[in-house]
Amino acid sequence: MNAQQSLDLKARIRTIPDFPSPGIQFRDMMPLLADAQGHAQAIAGLIEGLAPGSIDAVAAIEARGFLLAGGVARALGCGLVPVRKPGKLPGFTLGLNYALEYGTDRLEIQQDALKPGDRVLLVDDLIATGGTAEAAARLIGQTGARLEAIRFLIDLPALGGMTTLKAQGWDCAALIAFD
Repeated sequence: MNAQQSLDLKARIRTIPDFPSPGIQFRDMMPLLADAQGHAQAIAGLIEGLAPGSIDAVAAIEARGFLLAGGVARALGCGLVPVRKPGKLPGFTLGLNYALEYGTDRLEIQQDALKPGDRVLLVDDLIATGGTAEAAARLIGQTGARLEAIRFLIDLPALGGMTTLKAQGWDCAALIAFD
């Protein structure tokens, strides 16, 4: 995506200080989503370099990733697979525990959501430390599917998540960076 579009999108992200706790600068993408032109530009940026038919499924990380992934899947002409917290998906699931800064968490995917060899694009709203995205990427790998790329609307480079993911050899990009 070109720099002018990135600047335009960044201007549509609202920063809310001290949310959800003191010292956090929450990057709120809801004004961007509420703007039809901004939303369309974000979807176009997230699929840049990916042709319809090159991806079999878009995997979306709960919950704000869902808000972007539907448009991305539609634009690429493929299905959407949710990656969720435990107990949210019916049927048999595959799960993966992962470390957080303080404690652990878990993600799950329906066991039959992806087939071996499926080409998958992983989408989320924001990359911070990278733990959740790395867990989702590994979970996709457990299905036998092939992770083609990971795309984010927002990167917080100071937290190092993008560097962590790229060190694993994954193709990662974000449309906007906030220092």
